[in-house]
Amino acid sequence: MIHQYKLGGLPIVLDTCSGSVHVVDDLAYDIISLYESKSRDEILAIVKERFAGQEGAGDSEIAECYDQITELRNAGQLFTPDTFAPMAGELKKKTAGVVKALCLHVAHTCNLNCSYCFASQGKYHGDRAVMPFEVGKQALDFLIAHSGSRRNLEVDFFGGEPLMNFRVVKDLVAYARSIEKEHGKNFRFTLTTNGLLIDDDVIDFANRECSNVVLSLDGRKEIHDRFRVDYAGRGSWERIVPKFQKLVQARGGKNYYMRGTFTHANPDFLKDIEAMLDLGFTELSMEPVVCAADDPGALTEEDKPIVMEQYEKLAELMLKRRKEGRPFTFYHYMIDLSGGPCIYKRISGCGSGTEYMAVTPWGDLYPCHQFVGEEKFKLGNVWDGVSNDAVQGEFADCNVYARLECADCWAKLYCSGGCAANAYHATGSVKGVYKYGCDLFRKRMECAIFLEAAKALEEDE
Repeated sequence: MIHQYKLGGLPIVLDTCSGSVHVVDDLAYDIISLYESKSRDEILAIVKERFAGQEGAGDSEIAECYDQITELRNAGQLFTPDTFAPMAGELKKKTAGVVKALCLHVAHTCNLNCSYCFASQGKYHGDRAVMPFEVGKQALDFLIAHSGSRRNLEVDFFGGEPLMNFRVVKDLVAYARSIEKEHGKNFRFTLTTNGLLIDDDVIDFANRECSNVVLSLDGRKEIHDRFRVDYAGRGSWERIVPKFQKLVQARGGKNYYMRGTFTHANPDFLKDIEAMLDLGFTELSMEPVVCAADDPGALTEEDKPIVMEQYEKLAELMLKRRKEGRPFTFYHYMIDLSGGPCIYKRISGCGSGTEYMAVTPWGDLYPCHQFVGEEKFKLGNVWDGVSNDAVQGEFADCNVYARLECADCWAKLYCSGGCAANAYHATGSVKGVYKYGCDLFRKRMECAIFLEAAKALEEDE
């Protein structure tokens, strides 16, 4: 399967199943577009007429270009057949019963009242609660007991707002550190916070114990304060930005993400990224909102072309700043074209419900944080383990080849079938497809590949 596009003046050809990326000239670009549907003689005639009079497009050059494309095909770098379907379930079969990561919902409560919150202001459609230490301790024991031979284990402190239960967070980390060596494990912790409760104690703890910190900021003050308000309706931007700046400075500007959400109110989200850059933040993420279609913040079809343009302009800005020696990271443009995930991982899909689970304050297990509160998806609990084998089996069967709509998608080996939660909320099935999200993902991949191609060209020069 071939995908061709032009971005930033570069004609790019992606061979989906080999992962090969080719930056070509216009002549090769056109020949490749015709290669599978026309004969050699037909292609040479069409291209000769199309490029008549152009330098480097004589009969011999056109024939040589065609033959080089044939060599790439024979080498498995163009028009590579898709032979991966029989392997789709192999990785999950090999790792069945092995859990590598937990999302600990240490607080089903929040000190903000964000209207677009998928978690219903941290309550997850249930009661407000905080996780007792004993529940969290059992969750960590559960993770160790079900982690098999994996050494590195991931734990995300999540909410609601996890710093509303900071004492338990600290006690759980201390407990994990006290037992990890005897079990041959290494815990890596992440903290996700809205920032209101950050102080020196939190900063010292995060820098000492957390491999990553996720900070919620929607960019421009007027955009952030439109949704991210407290229960008195006051915006939070002015209260959290100085705290975020202090925390990031203390971390040496590394191992954090400034995570924003863009909605119908700001499809022009590049302005929010630029606002974050102006504040000194360089590790950035802007996520499309996840909410009901009738929510005022929901992205619309009218927003889509604006968002697509923003992704392209973002790539151009990243390229420009990289050349100026002022690079920054955008989470969704992080891609490794030479040593990325193995093919088994790329076709297996998200590990939610199998190797990754969310834990409620009561110790219930769910496939991921976006399913918490959906009772039919409850997997079990941290004391008895997984008891809902049917639901776990459904998630184990989720992969890129389980979704018929993905069959002809050039980006399928990059998204691995996409997010099961988004699919469920859009279609009612975890094996469905959230088409709006697919469109945005494909654009992000085009931009990410473009940036890597441009980097490679810069290095060659």
